Amino acid sequence: MSNNRSPRQPSYRLHKGRGLAVVTIHGRDIYLGKHGSPESKQAYKRLMLEWIASDGAPPTPNSGDLTIVELTAAYKRYAKRYYAREGQSTVTYDKVVMVMRFLGSSPYGKTPACEFGPLALKALQHQLIGAGSSRRYVNDQIDIIRRCFKWAVSEEMLPPAVYHALQTVSGLKRGRTAAKDHAAVQPVADDVVEATLPFLPPVIDDMIRLLRLLGCRPGELRNMRPREIDRTGDVWTYHPLRHKSDLKGHQRTIFVGPKAQAILAPYLLRGAVDYCFSPAEGDARRRALLHEKRITPMSCGNKPGSNRKRHPDWKPGERYGRGALNVAIGRACDKADAAARETARNEAAARNEEMPPDVRYVPHWFPYQLRHSTGTDVRKAYGLEAAQVILGHSKADVTQIYAERDSGLAKRVMSEVG
Repeated sequence: MSNNRSPRQPSYRLHKGRGLAVVTIHGRDIYLGKHGSPESKQAYKRLMLEWIASDGAPPTPNSGDLTIVELTAAYKRYAKRYYAREGQSTVTYDKVVMVMRFLGSSPYGKTPACEFGPLALKALQHQLIGAGSSRRYVNDQIDIIRRCFKWAVSEEMLPPAVYHALQTVSGLKRGRTAAKDHAAVQPVADDVVEATLPFLPPVIDDMIRLLRLLGCRPGELRNMRPREIDRTGDVWTYHPLRHKSDLKGHQRTIFVGPKAQAILAPYLLRGAVDYCFSPAEGDARRRALLHEKRITPMSCGNKPGSNRKRHPDWKPGERYGRGALNVAIGRACDKADAAARETARNEAAARNEEMPPDVRYVPHWFPYQLRHSTGTDVRKAYGLEAAQVILGHSKADVTQIYAERDSGLAKRVMSEVG
């Protein structure tokens, strides 16, 4: 956890030898004029306003001396404070660090930042394309670089003309670049999910089922706590404190029906502020299942809890991390595919047929596809407005990205009128 304590504000002092007011900022003495004079106090007030506005960050070199490496280091310091929630870094900060590392290690790292222009930005754009990055990924990386220069201008580290020049570089357009475009995210078939579930840990199994029923984002489920769930009505309501649009003042309401309540109820038997889904609890359940399958007599081998490190390299956390579900689902898909392949091999052998080569029986999928599946089902059964409410979108055009159109309805209409 990062230390969010604000640095101590520099004090207004008397330099006895000169009789002048002085303030020391990051080891540098700044003389303000005659001690006690209105002019010196006004100068001190101005410096402190600028010091507070910069969050007490160390001074940066003049714009002519500031290199790209120094600029990236300063922007990372700013991003660490700005892109943080409850003392923890966010996904956005991780992206900033990655892009700043790429920018600082580029051939432009030692060049003055004020000389970084549109051609240099285009060169980095083409470098990302050549590395096989997707069009959207390239645009996101370039946008973070532009954002870095915009911040530097706001801090008076660079002249405004540098950022304005970078704005002339357009993002990559679909069909007009060599950068690849990923296919749109599609719903995942329920039979694929059902084939994967037996190979998932019990806690993550329940989380996957809840994601399919609720249509919420994985992060909203990972951060769920009992105090945020209103269980007074037939349909419970979950109001997550942290969600995608909370910083914009939007409230998110997730409705929990009877099927989801039956899965969720055992996970609410804990403290009001404890996370419902705990890796430590999941690990304990995993060990208990392994113990039930134990063949070695208890008089031989290790007993439960005896073979533990005093200071283990890793301990289960209080909630699942951002990539935990993706990793677990990926492993389960591979195991499910191997089991399906073995079944197909046995069936082919019984029929004296050859096994088809390189066939994937259980494709890889990821949690966000469950949200698309729920949105599509709700839209098909209850309409676009219902899907918009369930998914928590403020605009229906966003919902259409998640909820596939009902082509079957269009075919039925055209069979009658076309």
